[in-house]
Amino acid sequence: MVNGPPSFTENATFERDAGKNCKAFTFSQDGSLFAWCNGEKVNIVNVTSAELVHSFDLPKAVCLELSPKNIVLATWQAYTTAKDGTAGVPNLQLYDLKTGKCLKSFIQKKMQNWCPCWAEDESICARSVNNEIHFFEKNEFNTIAHKLHLQKVSDFVLSPGSQPNKVAVYVPGSKGAPSFVRLYQYPNFGGPQSALANKSFFKADKVTMLWNKKATAVLVIASTEVDKTGASYYGEQTLHYIATNGESAVVQLPKTGPIYDVVWNPNSTEFCVVYGFMPAKATVFNLKCDPVFDFGTGPRNAVYYNPSGHILVLAGFGNLRGQMEVWDVKNYKLISKPLGSDSTYFAWCPDGEHFVTATCAPRLRVGNGYKIWHYTGSVLHQYEVPVNEELWQVSWQPFLDGIFPTKAVTYQAVPSELPNAEPKPAQAYRPPALRNKPVTSSKLHEDEPPQNMKPQPGSIDKPLSKTALKNQRKHEAKKAAKQEARVDGSQESALPPATQNIPCNPMPAVTSGDPEVDKKIKNLKKLEKIQKEGSLLQELEDLELGF
Repeated sequence: MVNGPPSFTENATFERDAGKNCKAFTFSQDGSLFAWCNGEKVNIVNVTSAELVHSFDLPKAVCLELSPKNIVLATWQAYTTAKDGTAGVPNLQLYDLKTGKCLKSFIQKKMQNWCPCWAEDESICARSVNNEIHFFEKNEFNTIAHKLHLQKVSDFVLSPGSQPNKVAVYVPGSKGAPSFVRLYQYPNFGGPQSALANKSFFKADKVTMLWNKKATAVLVIASTEVDKTGASYYGEQTLHYIATNGESAVVQLPKTGPIYDVVWNPNSTEFCVVYGFMPAKATVFNLKCDPVFDFGTGPRNAVYYNPSGHILVLAGFGNLRGQMEVWDVKNYKLISKPLGSDSTYFAWCPDGEHFVTATCAPRLRVGNGYKIWHYTGSVLHQYEVPVNEELWQVSWQPFLDGIFPTKAVTYQAVPSELPNAEPKPAQAYRPPALRNKPVTSSKLHEDEPPQNMKPQPGSIDKPLSKTALKNQRKHEAKKAAKQEARVDGSQESALPPATQNIPCNPMPAVTSGDPEVDKKIKNLKKLEKIQKEGSLLQELEDLELGF
């Protein structure tokens, strides 16, 4: 355990567990307790004093969770059946943290969504069982207080915050029927009419449901495993907005392609979406699903608001190079552009000023370590794992809301004792024949710059779209052609009257009898613009009289 900014020294209170079988750890939601399993026991300690709260003999535990009020410890281990095929023993345990007594055991075969969900005040706890969601009250797990029964219900999410508690449930479509998401207020589960809101849609093999902090609306990312049009390897995604007052809408995204990330601003009135084929677009929307600000396009696939919601990071991790953009949300102004190469993990510090990036196994098994940054782009601390070792998990100690005050945004990079160790970008390969010649830029695409979707009145620097630019060039070309025609006309009208009358001479044509001479006379008469008037007229007269 390491002390946070500004010291970054190893915490002297917590004794390092140097065992080689530590599989997982977790903090309590208020940050006061810390639990970890080391292959022998699950230990829970007080973070401030490092005093042991309780220890459980659970050598096979691989997942841990503490309830919001630190009353219950939930543990999960892999489900196994007996050799004769009989059902295995329950593998999900709920323990009373004070007494150490096991409150209840369940069979939970899948690791995904293994943990029961508690309301913030622990008044209710819920878990999905077959086609039902079972609700328990006041941690009395031997009595099911209420059931929400829906055919083939596959996922649910409890609302955050205080009562009244709400729940969003998802039922996948079948046999031509659409999938749907419904919002209920606990415990009013009397059928479709009792739902607060309902949204049905096709093209959904799975969904992700995201409540805002005030529990007034849910964003639903509906995904298909395969894009039948063949346009995307990622399948097809759509984004839906559902409010507890019954309103719903499809969020219209201006660029086609995958939806990489969707995040609510902690203020609950805006959300940011990263979407579209690379280079991806990022846009902030309001509760009417209207765009508020467009960040343009860039190499990004993730977005993170800080805890107070006034700073936002757009990042390109995973198969991208790790470019980050840190934005002042209030003024939509770029603060810094750090580079976190090979990052597989990002998390804001609860103080809203620092964040951590980490390279963890099994996503990447080499170059493991972490860096702690200030949002102005300075690296304040970094740790590299020794060779042949791996980093599996990094987490900040949580704090309750309001502990850290929101500070004004600064644009000046804070000082750091570490050198700016940003790696130089790798040069593109050039054949030997071109190495001593000037480099020519050959971009596959032009990045679209950030811009207000609703420009300020009088703005003259707004970049033109490709269509507008094309139309402007056409207009300028037409204007130039008209100007040229006008100049030609004025030159012609400026010639002497005698010259203007030459082509339309009413006198009968005179022939010389020599075809060659007649041809020359005809060509001279055809001239529209005679510059050497005197000499030509003389030559014409000599030719006509010379025969």
